[in-house]
Amino acid sequence: MKKKLQLFKKKPIKYSLIIVGMILLVFISNLYLQWCQNELSFDLVAKFAFSWHTEKFILGSLVLLLFLLFLCSVAGSLILGSVLYVITIGILGFADYQKMFYRTEPIYPDDLKMITEFGLLREMIGTIPFVIIILIAAIGLFFFGRAIYKSRLLSKKWQIIRISGIVITAALLLYVSDFNNPNNLLRKAYNKTALWIPYSQKMNYYNTGFMGGFLYNLKVDAMDKPKNYSKKTIEDITTKYTKTAQATNSLSEEKPNIIFVMSESFSNPQNLNGVTVNKDPLKEYYDIAKTTYSGQMLSQNYGGGTANIEFEALTSFSMELFNPQLTTPYTMLIPKMKEVPSIVSLLNQQDYQTTAIHPYNTSMYKRKDVYQTMGFDQFISEDTMKYTETLENNPYISDESAYKEVFDLLKEDQKPQFVHLVTMQTHMPYSDKYKSSDYSSQSLGNKKAIDSYMQDVAYSSEALKQFTSSLKELKRRTLVVFWGDHLPSIYSDEIKSANDEVKIHQTEFLMYDNQGKLSERNIHDAVTSPFYFTPSLFEQSGMQMTGFYQLLSELEKQVPAFEKSFYYKDKQWNKTLALNKAQEELYEDYRLIQYDIVSGENYSLKTDFFK
Repeated sequence: MKKKLQLFKKKPIKYSLIIVGMILLVFISNLYLQWCQNELSFDLVAKFAFSWHTEKFILGSLVLLLFLLFLCSVAGSLILGSVLYVITIGILGFADYQKMFYRTEPIYPDDLKMITEFGLLREMIGTIPFVIIILIAAIGLFFFGRAIYKSRLLSKKWQIIRISGIVITAALLLYVSDFNNPNNLLRKAYNKTALWIPYSQKMNYYNTGFMGGFLYNLKVDAMDKPKNYSKKTIEDITTKYTKTAQATNSLSEEKPNIIFVMSESFSNPQNLNGVTVNKDPLKEYYDIAKTTYSGQMLSQNYGGGTANIEFEALTSFSMELFNPQLTTPYTMLIPKMKEVPSIVSLLNQQDYQTTAIHPYNTSMYKRKDVYQTMGFDQFISEDTMKYTETLENNPYISDESAYKEVFDLLKEDQKPQFVHLVTMQTHMPYSDKYKSSDYSSQSLGNKKAIDSYMQDVAYSSEALKQFTSSLKELKRRTLVVFWGDHLPSIYSDEIKSANDEVKIHQTEFLMYDNQGKLSERNIHDAVTSPFYFTPSLFEQSGMQMTGFYQLLSELEKQVPAFEKSFYYKDKQWNKTLALNKAQEELYEDYRLIQYDIVSGENYSLKTDFFK
């Protein structure tokens, strides 16, 4: 007859073995997480845990011990609680390694909300690993649930002990979750030896350990309150820029259609050292770009972070101004907001029909809820699109199909249209989408994926050219802002090391006018950030500027592009932002307005600043 090991039902002589076993399990699991974080380097793990950062390693282990004890208490079984703990930590470490490999950034607590995106996860890690993980997780949860069910048979004495364990560990974990409170004792313990790196989450995790970095990214305010924030300060700012905007506005004769196209992973491989190609995959794109305002956009991320670029483009708020722990506004910020000023809300006031199109599901990054909060009139997804054709083995709806969906809306012509399209055709994986590629590269690694990716962006370029050509048939003026959200995560370490960081954070962008009337249409080498798109488009097309867009327009002339640790000023890139007095005033005005909206009292919403 098999002996069952249940919580607390052990002879005294065995308690010490249980305690030692649990501590050993926690230490090994913490080493495993650090190993995954350090790109499977045993040397770095050993130095971190036993030489460089032993105190932080022990603190992280204590948190893991609490989590283990919580699971064991809930299950009423040391064995089954430990089994679920091992499965959870195993999957978490694997996910961290995968994210570091593809996007060179660690797992954040908010990423755990993506756990239900089964389709995307399967495509990212491959079908076989995905199925194995799902099976292991399902088996673990089954036996964990079974243990909870059977725990009702415990005696009253052990039930009291078990419930006490749940309450105590849950309370302590809740206290741990308040890690970013300056009075939190665990945070104070970390602060004695930790060097937090707000501008680099990757370095944060390396310097404080996986657990330290993970805790650092728990709940936090979007922005810290500026010292000079007050109702009067905001009113002074809104009055100043609103007056300037009203004095310089030149109303266009007709409200134009406005199309935003955020093209998944669209970029030029030829911009990178270590990649040479037999012919230009972006030829059709440059046929358009060379005739209009275009250049390169600074992306916050490499290999991912699509929703953050989208957030910047729609709201004109900068991720650089947020606390570093606010990693995904779509899931961490907007759900808490009742009103989000954006190009959507502005054009709604001007009687535009506003539509978001994403050829994928509605739950990704909570887009359905986010778009509703922003005020879109409708959201067209893969389930409601008329055109759903794909290219060869590509699992995603093609750009050509997506553009047909957009054009159908524009043909109605009863109202001016604002259409925001987020494409999927060029999403990873890349290696097996097409039977053959017309493009061949000589690269420092990963040639197959790069060649397939080039075929992908070539198809995307052709679809864009066809779309812009078709826009000339429309009577209504139609403006297009097109950009790639980030580079794909296909480049080898050799290629990345052969390029400075800026290069792997720059993608292509252009602005197009079907009537060819943009005021700066001869600039083809512009450098910008996505939060400047709307004010730049409004200014160049002669549309009525708001006070907010006037502020951004003036700031763009001084600092054309910036993200954390990337600042473009005076045609040079720097790691820090050095400003003169006038530039500092513009930057501070922008920061105060953004704080007022995301964390403050919304004083600016009570004015005409966003109208």
